Amino acid sequence: MTTRAEQAAGPKGTVTQRAIDQIKSMIGEGRLAPGQRLPTEREFATRLGISRNSMREAVRALTAMGVLEARHGSGIYVTQLEAGNLLGTFGAVADLSPGPRMLELLQVRRVLESTATALAAARIGAERLAEVAQHLAAMRESADPEEILAHDVAFHRAIGRASGNESMAAILEGLSSQTFRTRVWRGYEEEGAFERTHIEHTRIYEALVDRDPDSAAAAASVHVAGVERWLRNQLGDV
Repeated sequence: MTTRAEQAAGPKGTVTQRAIDQIKSMIGEGRLAPGQRLPTEREFATRLGISRNSMREAVRALTAMGVLEARHGSGIYVTQLEAGNLLGTFGAVADLSPGPRMLELLQVRRVLESTATALAAARIGAERLAEVAQHLAAMRESADPEEILAHDVAFHRAIGRASGNESMAAILEGLSSQTFRTRVWRGYEEEGAFERTHIEHTRIYEALVDRDPDSAAAAASVHVAGVERWLRNQLGDV
């Protein structure tokens, strides 16, 4: 049932978006805290002056964004608002984008990857550095493209986490998903990419060992630029 407030507000989509914005504002202002249970659907809809259907749609949208979560038999809660949850949609964009958009995403990744790798060079600890070395060695020892790719993803994930910037690491996680890399590497691997990328990975690792942020940033940028250049050629955008 549509409320008078909704009728005055305009189309249903507008009402739902307004509800989404109101809930996000309540969270941003601290009136709803991470982990807090929302009021009942009826109570919350009344408080916001919207119908229960519009409230349900707003909750569904915020759940898809990772802002809210439904717990069976318990209710709707604000999530812990961790970057990995809130920025997970980057993975879907990367996985589903057509060729030209993939090139744009690689350009974004090159900027962020170089920054994250520079931060990692300044901050990485012995345990995380050993993890990076382990994935580097595994890439060298394997002849299985899928296994190499899995360690490639893990190599960059470890560096992203070592940057100390959770939000940046989460964005890179989405931009560097295994599905996205698989789409690019199906052709890239046929051009001697594994040997070339191992050399590039080694240079990144050496910069981390040397605790040299400038060299780390340059090595990471060159690495992603190589994939970017290949994809641009594939698209005929030379």
